[in-house]
Amino acid sequence: MKRNVITIISIFLACLQVSAQSLQESIESIISDKAFSEATIGICVRTGDGRTLADIDSDNMIMPASNMKLISTGAALHRLGPDHQYVTKVGYDGKIVSGVLQGDLYIIGGGDPTTGSKDSIAAPIEKLFGQWEKMIRNAGIRRIEGHIIGDGRYFDGMPEHPSWQWSDIGTYYGSGATGLMFYENAQSFRASAGKSTGDPVNIAPTYPVAPWMEFRYSCTTGKAGTGDQLYMYASDLSPVAEIRGTFGVDRAAKRVDCTNKFPEYTLASYFADYLKGKGISSDGPADFRLCTGTKAASPETLTMLGSTLSPTLKRIVFETNHASNNLYAETLLKTLGKTVTGSACYDSTYVALESVFKDLGVSASRGISAADGSGLSRQNYVSPDFFCRFLTAMMSSPYFEDYIYTLPSPGSKGTLSGNMKNSAPEVRSRIKVKSGSMNGVRCYSGYVIPAEGCKDETIIFSLMVNNCTAPTWKIRQLLDKIMAELAAAN
Repeated sequence: MKRNVITIISIFLACLQVSAQSLQESIESIISDKAFSEATIGICVRTGDGRTLADIDSDNMIMPASNMKLISTGAALHRLGPDHQYVTKVGYDGKIVSGVLQGDLYIIGGGDPTTGSKDSIAAPIEKLFGQWEKMIRNAGIRRIEGHIIGDGRYFDGMPEHPSWQWSDIGTYYGSGATGLMFYENAQSFRASAGKSTGDPVNIAPTYPVAPWMEFRYSCTTGKAGTGDQLYMYASDLSPVAEIRGTFGVDRAAKRVDCTNKFPEYTLASYFADYLKGKGISSDGPADFRLCTGTKAASPETLTMLGSTLSPTLKRIVFETNHASNNLYAETLLKTLGKTVTGSACYDSTYVALESVFKDLGVSASRGISAADGSGLSRQNYVSPDFFCRFLTAMMSSPYFEDYIYTLPSPGSKGTLSGNMKNSAPEVRSRIKVKSGSMNGVRCYSGYVIPAEGCKDETIIFSLMVNNCTAPTWKIRQLLDKIMAELAAAN
């Protein structure tokens, strides 16, 4: 009997070895395609119990693009918990005399990235404003002899990472996270081509209205086939922004989303208008950066009227990973820094990440050099080996089920809608993965859940490609083939 057991185990181990060898050879065959001839590649495939199924230069330090969100979202869930919510407070300085607030009203941000967002998880802005108005009226305030101040001091440090490219910082996806946000810190424009190449582009801001901004346009109508090459250049140092570039003569009119460097002032302006419409007048909006003649009071000296809560962290993380929302990811990273160290500046966020890695038992002495939480920086470098070690460690987190729920599957809505279209739905649904892409970069990291079996049989993988000049569709097609092979092996 004992001999039979030993024989069965030996056969099982031999089958595993053959399977791993077969998978390694299959992946090597796929990446031998000439599309990868000039690329830097790193691949790591392991099982939940630590067996290596495939390894191709897995120690290569590679730009991960949005694969960084796997780390920022996982770390946030592990440290903060899925039920964590951001708090926005309403308070005032001065005093209330006969229904008149002789002082300023403050909207004090706590880092909620969904305030005024068009995202489906966000509370409608009219509903949110109504809740704040009720707090004001319950305090007996009927008029404000002072400003409505948007207070975003909760997050210290620069809104954007200093390594982000100028062409990215002016876009909606390059908006930095602030303590008080509005409309995902974006500014929408309506753009249409001129009649002929070289003509000015017809462009104007739509929402939010920002009369304090000076928008300059040095953009022209481009040749047919050149597409949308409009970029905004802006800074929070001055309320001036310029849109440069070209817009193809054959392009249909469209909405162009850029960055808003003054979300605190924008929110204060919209809320001041809302209160005015409800019969509560004020001296108008202010914030602590635009010049208003108002010096913001210390938060500790304010009288609080109440607060509102964001959606849960789990819901925010779901949107972060499915829509690859950079602002949400940066918010999560800054929240970690604020929670662990008391500061949201980027130097503090690295300390917070290392604290989470230590808690998870993941060594950060090799395989990672983090710059931001979204992957927008080209100073992020992570190895496939580190991704697999981190993803494996997350399986032991008490919030792993919440974490894997937030990861999309190929073919689902969002950034993976075009992946693995030829694979069966039941195969795609077992793959939970985050994509990452920018010029020359295409990465996929995540899990393959076994069709049957135990947690140890889950496959953890990281497929990373940099410096690739082949068409994006071709690289995606080949990496899709590898993911299909992983699902077939499980």
